[in-house]
Amino acid sequence: MDPLSTTASIISIIQLSTVVVNYISAAAGATKDRKSLRDGVRACEYILQQLKDEADDLEEGKAWSETIKALEAPGAPLGRLWATLNIVKAKLKPKDGFEKAFAALKWPFQEKEVENIIGAIERENNLLNLALTNDCRKLIQDIKKSSKENGRQLTELIEAVKEGSQDNHSQFEELKDELSRVQGSQTGLRNGIDRLHDRQDNQEAAEERQAILDWLKPIDYAPQHSDFIEGRQPGTGQWLLDSAEYQIWLKTNKQTLFCPGIPGAGKTILTSIVIDDISTRFHGDPSVGIAYIYCNFRRQDEQKVESLLASLVKQLAQGRLSPSGDVKDLYDRHKKKQTQPSLDEISRALQSTTAMYSTVFIIVDALDECQVSNNCRTRFVSEIFTLQAKCGVNLFATSRFIPEIVDLFNDSVLLEIRASSHDVERYLDGHMGQLPSFVQQNRQLREDIKTGISEAVDGMFLLAQIYLGSLDDKRTPKAIRRSLTGFRKQRPGSSEDKKVQVLAQAYKQTMERINGQKPGLKELAKQVLSWIICAKRPLTTSELQHALAVEVGEPELDEENLPQIEDMVSVCAGLVTVDKESKIIRLVHYTTQEYFERTQSDWFSDLGGNITEICVTYLSFSVFESGFCQTDDEFEERLRSNPLYDYATRNWGHHARAASIGKEQLILDLLMSEAKVSASSQAMMASRSYSGYSKRVPKQITGVHLAAYFGLREMLTVLLKNGHCQDAKDSEGRTPLSYATENGHEAVVKSLLAAEGVDVNSKDNGARTPLSLAAGKGHEAVVKLLLAEDGVDVNSKDDAYYKRTPLSLAAGKGHEAVVKLLLAKDGVDVNSKDNGERTPLSLAAGKGHEAVVKLLLAEDGSTRTLKMILTTNGRRCRMPQGKGTRRWSSCCSRRTEST
Repeated sequence: MDPLSTTASIISIIQLSTVVVNYISAAAGATKDRKSLRDGVRACEYILQQLKDEADDLEEGKAWSETIKALEAPGAPLGRLWATLNIVKAKLKPKDGFEKAFAALKWPFQEKEVENIIGAIERENNLLNLALTNDCRKLIQDIKKSSKENGRQLTELIEAVKEGSQDNHSQFEELKDELSRVQGSQTGLRNGIDRLHDRQDNQEAAEERQAILDWLKPIDYAPQHSDFIEGRQPGTGQWLLDSAEYQIWLKTNKQTLFCPGIPGAGKTILTSIVIDDISTRFHGDPSVGIAYIYCNFRRQDEQKVESLLASLVKQLAQGRLSPSGDVKDLYDRHKKKQTQPSLDEISRALQSTTAMYSTVFIIVDALDECQVSNNCRTRFVSEIFTLQAKCGVNLFATSRFIPEIVDLFNDSVLLEIRASSHDVERYLDGHMGQLPSFVQQNRQLREDIKTGISEAVDGMFLLAQIYLGSLDDKRTPKAIRRSLTGFRKQRPGSSEDKKVQVLAQAYKQTMERINGQKPGLKELAKQVLSWIICAKRPLTTSELQHALAVEVGEPELDEENLPQIEDMVSVCAGLVTVDKESKIIRLVHYTTQEYFERTQSDWFSDLGGNITEICVTYLSFSVFESGFCQTDDEFEERLRSNPLYDYATRNWGHHARAASIGKEQLILDLLMSEAKVSASSQAMMASRSYSGYSKRVPKQITGVHLAAYFGLREMLTVLLKNGHCQDAKDSEGRTPLSYATENGHEAVVKSLLAAEGVDVNSKDNGARTPLSLAAGKGHEAVVKLLLAEDGVDVNSKDDAYYKRTPLSLAAGKGHEAVVKLLLAKDGVDVNSKDNGERTPLSLAAGKGHEAVVKLLLAEDGSTRTLKMILTTNGRRCRMPQGKGTRRWSSCCSRRTEST
């Protein structure tokens, strides 16, 4: 609402109060009463002015609109204040013909009348002061409680003042009538208050809904989708939308349409076309839910199975006015504790959210780029098929022809994706303008280009893009026709391997073109490509600009050294593109990354070392000497002003560990700076999910902690030789050994265990030991080192979560090798119970970890095991009688059945 219209009623009463104060000041006599009444009116005017200022604030005004509505509703304070001030105005206003005598006007009020007027104003002031807290719910409740009594007393006041007046009787009657109108009937008042309550409830529900959606913080795929759909040519993919397979999938519940394709066939563009088609068809239909995922090889660390499913939950929840009960329970359970929901919890939330729709379409692009570690891809597809079986969702998925993925879709409808000649020619038509002007003037040449490239690419959309880009430096028709002949000779064969070979040849030719540029352009291209190839996550254009502007040895960044985005893209000869919505600068295709991973040494030298040097230089800038930021605003301003800072703090050590740069002194200088270590560790640990997040990260982190965290053994050794404490604890009680074991850095763990005075059983604030952290993460080599230490506590229990031992943590996660090591250690309690009475065996059985269950059964000869498994959280388990290695178990859950 426009702030002006929101505060119009307040402004009118402020203006009325100013008139009344002037009348009071101009009157004569009764000095004490005049002063009291004037002070009372001014106090009211002051509060009203504060309310107006709050509502007029450009940033906060929207949040005050409901409060102002409550104040001006029937039976609310503003109407009664208007009547009260008009009582004073009616008694003090000069009479016609007597203006000259105005200054000599006698005070018309009795002392009791003044007391009652001040009392009426103060009663409304109490409500106005409550309004200043912007607690709309409490304000509405107090208005409802006080409205009837305040209105009654004001009516009596008007009547009393009227009786004491010799004239103005008709004016006071009008005031009474107006007061009755603004007060409204009791029924009308209740209805008005109820409407305010409803509005407040709706606002609070909307705020809670948004808070839950913000908390479900997986990757936002909408910007990627916008970029993909914007890049298509009109009519592209119509063959897919018109196909019988697609039409059947669209109209039949519980259907799966699997669309594999060769690399570069345009699978992602066609996926975006499918999403756009469904969104358009069912626009405005609240019974249809749509959710989609674009898997990306550069974001595999972010695309774990829990994150992928949480993204589907969030997208489907966005289409409902209120999230499902399971989603609310998730939020309530984990938000305050700052914990993450389990896979089972997210699965239940996804099922309940899906059930809120009559039809749900789930679209997944590029399953071949989905993370494969920890069986992520298979588990994700299994979860979607389970969802389909229970809720009848329709699934559309694309992938390369990878046998293990194709096998997952054996029972599904299959439709191969290829770039049709029409789609390729539409693309070429739409991008012909990038070629030299002589091409635009030669229609036949343009037709030959379309025909030549379309025939040469044999269904590979990406190859058409590369070929077209390779023509932009040709300066004669003959040169272009010579290139077209070369394309035809390179035409890929029918197998995927042959097509990949042709792509590789195209990439090689493009790199040769880049190397043929002027030295400055060639150097810029190699810097851009090296960063994009080696970055641990996708980079924004601003991050890459700052990276390329860093000058090693300088204490600050010179913004005059920032390269232009257009130059960064153009010098890379079509290998790099920018997503407009997300501002991500990336390689044109994942096969480009695969090519450079195979041929990196042919084109670049010491990529990791150069990036490490730039990151460490950036973190060492003098601007970070102020150390830890004290507020979220200060911290976020630091990130805004220094775009590369977030990336550099989180990844410099990973680059350093993989490189041999010979810049140890640069790194040591950073690690020995207490302020810069404090600043960088704050940015490295912070996660935007709650107010005050930037301060709720571990403090007192040292350079030794960081060296251990990143696995930098040489740096750690030098720091320890220089007297740095090997067992220092940060504010969370964590030692360098704690960080090294959790992250699986075997060499660093070995060095720390060899250092005198290191406590192998040190506990952090959650009572987690190095062994429990390593066991829970499945770091076999590190667990072996720790178990070899004298006095290591194999049965320590954490306090942070469920009071579980290292064996419980490893068993629950299915880390077979770690479980074997722990079971071989004397004194390990194979039947230890957590705070939910769950044993290692019941945890492993409940998660379907067959191999671990067998190990635990072989170790445990107790028949009590049977009861433990049978009571595993609702799973159905069967086990014949028997002991030792001959005992068998079958534990089935929603996802797993093992024997």
